[in-house]
Amino acid sequence: MDTATTEYWVHDLDPFLIHFGGDIGLRYYGLAYVLAFLFAFWLFGRFRRAGLSPLTKNQEADAMLFLVLGALLGGRLGFMLLYDLPQFLREPWTIVEVWRGGMASHGGFAGVVLAGIWVAKRYKINFWRLADMMAVMTPPGLMLGRIANFINGELWGRISYVSWAVIFPESAAPGTPVSQIPPRHPSQLYEAALEGLLCLVYTQLRAWKSNVIREHPGQLGGEFLVLYGIVRIVGEQFREPDASLILDLSRGSFYSIFLALAGVLMIWNARRKHAD
Repeated sequence: MDTATTEYWVHDLDPFLIHFGGDIGLRYYGLAYVLAFLFAFWLFGRFRRAGLSPLTKNQEADAMLFLVLGALLGGRLGFMLLYDLPQFLREPWTIVEVWRGGMASHGGFAGVVLAGIWVAKRYKINFWRLADMMAVMTPPGLMLGRIANFINGELWGRISYVSWAVIFPESAAPGTPVSQIPPRHPSQLYEAALEGLLCLVYTQLRAWKSNVIREHPGQLGGEFLVLYGIVRIVGEQFREPDASLILDLSRGSFYSIFLALAGVLMIWNARRKHAD
């Protein structure tokens, strides 16, 4: 890629860590999911050893499998329903074409919650304690996923001329000269820092430096949803909307309002039970 015609860095990262040709290979996006799930499984064991997990060691692998399936199926189905419904209705088989991208974090949340409810019923455990654990496990996946979005050169930000702006060739029509492509916010990295790193630090500190999980099951899960909803809305201000607006809000902002409200209800429920 010729960068001599612009003062801004031109995105030219390869989405493949290992590429065999065509669409076949190991993508950074897929690697992000694998690393996130491995980290979550490691946390399962740490919670158990700390006496915070309602699951036994033998139950962890099965629970992790269902949560992973919930995240993947919910994320993909959520994208098709929330962001690409016309395409889904026109060509429903495209839901399995995950190698072409298209995962929605809000759908992933819904899938994980449903999987968590199923796990809680299967093993007759407290769902709210499991929800707190899921809240701590989620941010690393969000952070790695957003970094992978940046590597893929997708979900770019709004046009900006700040010194750290990036030119994303895919944001323009094919064949457009680099000198005619406006630079944009690397909003994927903003979201990685906000949705991922910030939420990771917050949930880890709350989980290990307080008694919130023991004393108020469900509260940490609610706090995470509120924090995520807020920082997602902040990040959306720098991101180019990738679907039509709803009430003049990007879809990411609109759906995040309901996540934050759900979080408030979870916090209220956890505090009310303690008061009773």
